[in-house]
Amino acid sequence: MPELPEVETVRRGLLPVMEGQVIAQASVNRDGLRWPFPRDMAGRLTGARVNGLRRRSKYILADLSTDETLLIHLGMSGRMLVSGQMLGEFHHDHPAPQKHDHVVLDMDGGVRVTFNDARRFGAMDLMATATTDQHPLLASLGPEPLGNAFDESYLIARLKDRNTPVKSALLDQHIVAGLGNIYVCETLYRARIAPQTKAGDLAPRQVAPLVPIIREVLSEAIEAGGSSLRDFRQADGELGYFQHRFQVYDREGQPCVTPGCGAVVERIVQSGRSSFYCPACQR
Repeated sequence: MPELPEVETVRRGLLPVMEGQVIAQASVNRDGLRWPFPRDMAGRLTGARVNGLRRRSKYILADLSTDETLLIHLGMSGRMLVSGQMLGEFHHDHPAPQKHDHVVLDMDGGVRVTFNDARRFGAMDLMATATTDQHPLLASLGPEPLGNAFDESYLIARLKDRNTPVKSALLDQHIVAGLGNIYVCETLYRARIAPQTKAGDLAPRQVAPLVPIIREVLSEAIEAGGSSLRDFRQADGELGYFQHRFQVYDREGQPCVTPGCGAVVERIVQSGRSSFYCPACQR
């Protein structure tokens, strides 16, 4: 499932073609995806101007001139595909409709934004903009890891006395929003903390560096366009490239990249998810 960097990459790709533009025509080709679409979604979107396009955790939020906000969740295989825009001196024509084109937004400038989702685990919803934070998918989320509310004091307090592994704690969306398996593995490697370590056993001096490391890892991934594993592509159809910078994730049995380490990356399963780590560097 796309994590924060992948979703942020898609949001940035949609900004120039959606923000400030009017949805001239919205078309909905099925009743829903993971959950049913809201009542008359096509009618409520048609004619609305996109005043702002933001991200909360792994969700894209389009604030509309109708005082409603469109929530977009990519799920496992959801993609936001853009066509009809100028690319330099060339015009990118609309492709032929595809089987899994579930929602199509034709913008007033001729650009088309298509939500394509082969596995149908994605979602869209509409809510009052004024009460966005009360939406069931957003209400209990922790602070954004790139925001000011996520700092050393906050994380030290949230991890104190927790009996769960630090890997599980950092994946808990109530503690910090948007982190997923890939970037938590990479963060713990850079912090030299084993994923099995109980969060409550970490000293404040071990927890504090996690904040800048998390921000560093996420910023590098966003700069690289995210990580393309299986289905993820950017809004322009391009792949992300951060997977080429993985230091431990998906590198089981390969040498640790730390000079002079000599150990190999191992994999364990925690709560049904693979954790990759170096047994020598992360203790």
